[in-house]
Amino acid sequence: MKKLQTQGVHHITFVGADRQTSIDFWEGVLGMPMIFEQPNLDVPEENHLYFDPGDGRLITVFTHESRQPDPTPNPEGIGNLQHIAFAVSRATYTQAAKRLDERGVKNTGEVDRGFMDSLYFRDPLGQLVELACYKFSAPVGTTEAEVLLEAHKIRLSRNEYNITDEHLADAIEALTLRNTRSLSDDRSAKDPYASREAAANKPDRHTDPRG
Repeated sequence: MKKLQTQGVHHITFVGADRQTSIDFWEGVLGMPMIFEQPNLDVPEENHLYFDPGDGRLITVFTHESRQPDPTPNPEGIGNLQHIAFAVSRATYTQAAKRLDERGVKNTGEVDRGFMDSLYFRDPLGQLVELACYKFSAPVGTTEAEVLLEAHKIRLSRNEYNITDEHLADAIEALTLRNTRSLSDDRSAKDPYASREAAANKPDRHTDPRG
């Protein structure tokens, strides 16, 4: 028995209402370009819209002009989609609540998740959507998932409740140490200021840190 190894999300498909509602939300609210459309090859009377969420992957929507938008929150039973999260820049994240408020869209406002910041709202069909912004950048040559895995291990070793900025910072340091090379034999943390403490306390020393 062998695994079927995945290499990323290929696409996510939603059952939509009418065509224009989907375009107005995915492109008109979330800025995803509609890159093509064609009939639903399994149900030819339906239309199939394709949107680029920003990374070249696909969000697709089946639409039919007989279906009307229903904003009732989608059920959250076992096996159902609870929410879908999209990555946004920090600049966009700080504007999200304001721009949703301008449309009269109820939202949670900014929510601190420890390792990321989140904001939640519902699309016109009742699906819960999250806008997420990591609090960190992964070191070159690594991924956000690797940082989170390392931070998780650090958190467990310290018996702490959830991932915080400290765990992230320590994880980034550990990954950098592990994945990069240096001419130095000792790459541990140092205090280059300690040996200058006496000199720094001299009366004629200019102590303004700005120089």
